[in-house]
Amino acid sequence: MKRILLLLMLASFASNLLAEVVIISGIYQGKDLYVKNPMTADGAGYCVFEVLVNGNVTADQVNSASFAVDLATWKLAQGDALEIVLRCKENCDVKILNPEVIYPNSTYTVSSMNIDPAGGMTWTTENESAALTFVIEQFKWNKWIKIGELKGQGKPETCTYSFPAKLHSGLNTFRIYQMDYKGQHASEEFKVESAAPEVKIKNMKISDRIEFSAETDFEVVSEFGAMVTSGRGQYIDASKYFKGKYYVNFDNKVGSIVEKK
Repeated sequence: MKRILLLLMLASFASNLLAEVVIISGIYQGKDLYVKNPMTADGAGYCVFEVLVNGNVTADQVNSASFAVDLATWKLAQGDALEIVLRCKENCDVKILNPEVIYPNSTYTVSSMNIDPAGGMTWTTENESAALTFVIEQFKWNKWIKIGELKGQGKPETCTYSFPAKLHSGLNTFRIYQMDYKGQHASEEFKVESAAPEVKIKNMKISDRIEFSAETDFEVVSEFGAMVTSGRGQYIDASKYFKGKYYVNFDNKVGSIVEKK
């Protein structure tokens, strides 16, 4: 009898060694997962033999060609982190049919957005369902430029955010966006007029540096279209630049030409 019991234990251990796992992570959004569960290659039963939710073995009935992972039974709150593990027999083509129900979704709406004269940017959102990152962009030099990011709070009630933006002279345009598995979800554009004085380049013929009339964001591009440098300041060290023309984006100006002697 002991010999038979030992053989059964060894057989069970060997079976577990041959097991494979399917793992999917996401957040709970009130819906169950559905699994396609084929027969094993030898026809001796179905592939999935155990399901775990956040490390806990479920009571889901897996003895069928498809089954649901009942997530409601775990009393999860909307937005709670999830890890589902399907333990399967080897060489099985198990598939989760609706993985998107636990993928984080960008569902936010912007209820207000403001920028003060110093560039302090604030906005409030509602209806967030996942703590996705907000990317802050400013439109200048004929393109959207990322100026920062903030982690979303992921709560359905009102959420408030602040970010120290830098204003250039004239009209400034901003937006925020989140990325989810469907792509980019951008807010409407927000525009604000700045009373800051126009920034100018002091000398279009340069030797050791490019000098601005005030601190500004900038980009320097070679005459062949290669990015040379970018940053913020009142001066750019040009001592190691080769002779020739360079295009400078700064303040709200695009493609001002300076020449290195």
